[in-house]
Amino acid sequence: MTGAWWTKARHADRRGLLLARNRIQQAIRLWLAQHDFTEVDPAALQTSPGNEAHLHAFATDAIGNDGTARRMYLHTSPEFAMKKLLAAGETRIAAFAHVWRNRERGALHSPEFTMLEWYRVAEDYTVLMEDTAAFLRLAVQAAGASVLTYRDRICDPFAPFERLSLPDAVARHAGIDLLATIAPDGTTDAAALASAMAAAGLRAAPDDTWSDMLSRVLAERVEPHLGMGHITVLDHYPAAEAALARRLPADARLAERFEVYACGVELANGFGELTDPAEQRHRFTLEMDEKERVYGHRYPLDEDFLAALAQMPPASGIALGFDRLVMLATGAPRIDDVIWAPVP
Repeated sequence: MTGAWWTKARHADRRGLLLARNRIQQAIRLWLAQHDFTEVDPAALQTSPGNEAHLHAFATDAIGNDGTARRMYLHTSPEFAMKKLLAAGETRIAAFAHVWRNRERGALHSPEFTMLEWYRVAEDYTVLMEDTAAFLRLAVQAAGASVLTYRDRICDPFAPFERLSLPDAVARHAGIDLLATIAPDGTTDAAALASAMAAAGLRAAPDDTWSDMLSRVLAERVEPHLGMGHITVLDHYPAAEAALARRLPADARLAERFEVYACGVELANGFGELTDPAEQRHRFTLEMDEKERVYGHRYPLDEDFLAALAQMPPASGIALGFDRLVMLATGAPRIDDVIWAPVP
């Protein structure tokens, strides 16, 4: 496709994809209503955009009636607001939320995109895996397709999904024993992982953290194999990579976090939610310490969110990149092709 998105010829080329987007959203909304979800619409302007080290927000100043400026942020996820609603008494909620992430632009990334996020109170996080698989099937049907596609890759959402622990995936595709680099309390050993990577023929920079190295292993050796032919659920992330998730009762090195892949593309990120405010504060502080070390700044903590966690019931939650799902269901090559009016 050539020309600006708003030219008649370009819009005519894109319009079929955009109408498919609407049908997919309608199908998912109907499913949510049939399964007793209440759709909510959280405000995007927040005290804190999120507290993960490598997520980058858009900042603005909110000017009060007296002219005083207050620094605020466009959220990177509606998570904090939605968990406050769980603390307020909601039990099954969902949102199609516009979210903003800076430093992200490419075939699979837009600085502003739509996130489908939903929560279930008092339900195990594995139920979210079934929800996500159902949405992928609905998307294909609404788009009039039979499979999900991205470039030359194909994923059949109607085939049984594969559930694979992250350590098993790293062992299978990279030949690395990841758990051997994690202490029983979840503390990570960067030197051990660097040594294992060298043995596997992977490069690590001298200043790489354990997290940096794991990201490289996943990107170079693991993710290209996920979601090929069938959906892959990559489960049991290391606790060090799951700042908002509960640890596994049977193994403190791992957490109730999973990601869903199709055609090598990450579509969704789910958790058994952490509800301990003291532990959450500790994890957020570590994340912001790392952000300050790498990028030279940090985001404030949302004290209302931490207070709400003390009242929040046990729950599971997940976020799905809706635009990416539309891409794969329609076979569109770029995320801007399935956004009605892309960011300039």
